[in-house]
Amino acid sequence: MTATTPRPATPRPAIWKSIADALSAEIAEGHYAPGDRLPTEAQLSARFGVNRHTVRHGLAALAETGLVHARRGAGVFVAAKPTDYPLGRRVRFHQNLAATGRTASRQTLRLETRKADAREAEALRLTPGAEVHVYEGLSLADGLPLAVFRSVFPAARFPGLLAHLGQTASVTAALAAEGLADYTRASTRLTAKPAQGTLALHLRLAEGAPILRSVAINVDPAGNPVEYGHTWFAGDRVTLTVAPE
Repeated sequence: MTATTPRPATPRPAIWKSIADALSAEIAEGHYAPGDRLPTEAQLSARFGVNRHTVRHGLAALAETGLVHARRGAGVFVAAKPTDYPLGRRVRFHQNLAATGRTASRQTLRLETRKADAREAEALRLTPGAEVHVYEGLSLADGLPLAVFRSVFPAARFPGLLAHLGQTASVTAALAAEGLADYTRASTRLTAKPAQGTLALHLRLAEGAPILRSVAINVDPAGNPVEYGHTWFAGDRVTLTVAPE
């Protein structure tokens, strides 16, 4: 009687791969939208009945495909396709996002009139101590924070600007209501920075995550400065593009 060699058992798929496949399917079905944070390792361990090392292996596999990314101290998030944001002579937030198919919105954080500091007075060609209007807020794309901004305007030239901004949250519309139908970008300076403090909080970023700071001056058709602005973009959510004029 001849002994038969037992056939090798079909290997079972690795459990970590099953976890990665399940999460990938849920992301594809919209259970987790771009920018959403996934459940914690502890929550996923309890859900799938495995240890954290196995969960971590599955999340790493998703990260390799670019589907998610981890932020130290914050968790694992569904990756969002970076938004193209053109920088040219006319930079208009709502128009820029509409051109990419995104829905733009703004959240106002601060509206006030105060004395200009030295840099603001120089940028706007104002006398030291002149009053300026300050507009600070959060720019969002499809509900996800894209940038924090601060815009400063000469108060004497646009006395009713804050009231218009409070109604529309649109700089273009508010300036138009104050008699300025058009304005263009005179200069833009870009600098890479780490996210810290309230910037990281507003942008839902971990401390130290990369951001891009834009410092710009907008002018009227005669070349007079009308807006001195700072914008801090979430580095992984935006691609700044420069088109030839």
